[in-house]
Amino acid sequence: MPRISAFYGIVITMYYADHSPPHFHARYGEFQAQIEISSGRILNGHLPNRAAQLVDEWCQLHRGELAADWDLAIAERPLVRIDPLP
Repeated sequence: MPRISAFYGIVITMYYADHSPPHFHARYGEFQAQIEISSGRILNGHLPNRAAQLVDEWCQLHRGELAADWDLAIAERPLVRIDPLP
């Protein structure tokens, strides 16, 4: 599962040829969640409130890049790393 970004202890990854809806995975310590790209909504799993807020902020800033990486992942092509939060 390629790592596409990391910030404040949060690791963002995306699976190749994954199922819909378009989403990414966020891991923070022992917590994991699948986040829908279009809405930033947690589909499965759980993150602590502060980590969830940071992931949502990052998702809003990089929604277009996430969608482009999703298309690459579905085509099983190399993903592009996305800048972390400052």
